[in-house]
Amino acid sequence: MTYDDISVTSADGVAVIRINRPDQANKLRFQTAKELLNAFREVREDPAIDVAVLTGTGDKFFCIGGEHEELTALDYSSVMPVIDLYEFIDTMPKPVIAAINGFAVGGGNVLHVVCDLAVAAPHAVFRQVGPLVGSFDAGYGTWYLEETIGRRRAKEMWYLNKKYSAQEALTMGLVNEVVEDGSVVDRAVEVAQTLRQRGPFAIAALKTAFSGRHTGVAGQARLAHDLLLTAYRGTAESAEMSRAFEAREQPDRKKLNR
Repeated sequence: MTYDDISVTSADGVAVIRINRPDQANKLRFQTAKELLNAFREVREDPAIDVAVLTGTGDKFFCIGGEHEELTALDYSSVMPVIDLYEFIDTMPKPVIAAINGFAVGGGNVLHVVCDLAVAAPHAVFRQVGPLVGSFDAGYGTWYLEETIGRRRAKEMWYLNKKYSAQEALTMGLVNEVVEDGSVVDRAVEVAQTLRQRGPFAIAALKTAFSGRHTGVAGQARLAHDLLLTAYRGTAESAEMSRAFEAREQPDRKKLNR
């Protein structure tokens, strides 16, 4: 698919999805959110892709949320599908790593929180500004943020609208690591390659388990169904991964489940 607001590249089983609006601080508009959603759907359906990396173009902005002018002009028939995007990232069976290359503000901060793992550049800045402009996120942006950094910190971030450095984000558990040397995207791809050495079915089951507590009966049904299939027919993945582990060899990825 051809995109205008994002770019997508892939190599060695990893897709890198970039919000490509650096002159607009990589803000989300209706088209951006729709293109991101389509890109993640393509990643999910592509058997050659195991992991996605999400980042922003340039070295200043990851994403600073929604485009205010468009948000105020949209009517209910054309609401930005940002919740659909958050939900899809959270529940798709393939892991998503956020490579935070700069400011992650507002919806941009929520966007990386719903990803599975996050690595940050040393100059990255994290902030929620909603109440300053009469806005809020009473869903993913609060519940998931609370689970990530704790109730007091999450309320502090939303109520007081402070800026947090990459090191502060690391200390509070908002990101997994800060990349002091080299490219944050390159590091995210390295982490992705590490994930590719794990069983994809096992990673998918774990991801479903983590998201299941918030997806209600749908999440539980998905997990139960997948576990039933595993118990009923076994998996080539578990057999091959176990064989390779015992032999101290790399698994034959052609024998793994997709």
